[in-house]
Amino acid sequence: MEDKNLLLKQQILEALNMEDIKPEDILDDQPLFGEGLGLDSIDALELMMLLDKHYGIKLTDRKESREVFKSVNAMAKYIEENRKK
Repeated sequence: MEDKNLLLKQQILEALNMEDIKPEDILDDQPLFGEGLGLDSIDALELMMLLDKHYGIKLTDRKESREVFKSVNAMAKYIEENRKK
């Protein structure tokens, strides 16, 4: 799963224009919001668009999105389970 996580990290950084962070700097289980990467609600919208654009996944439930965006591992698992082929 590591290679998939690296690609996902690159996509996250690109979507959020975080040029000062490298994908390797993000831990797989690191929180994306709060004390982790420090993302906010605007970033959550960008991540929702990323899932739609790259994986055909449309998130509409706020509670569900909180779980999905807990960490890179959580996002990768959700993508694996819900990706449109």
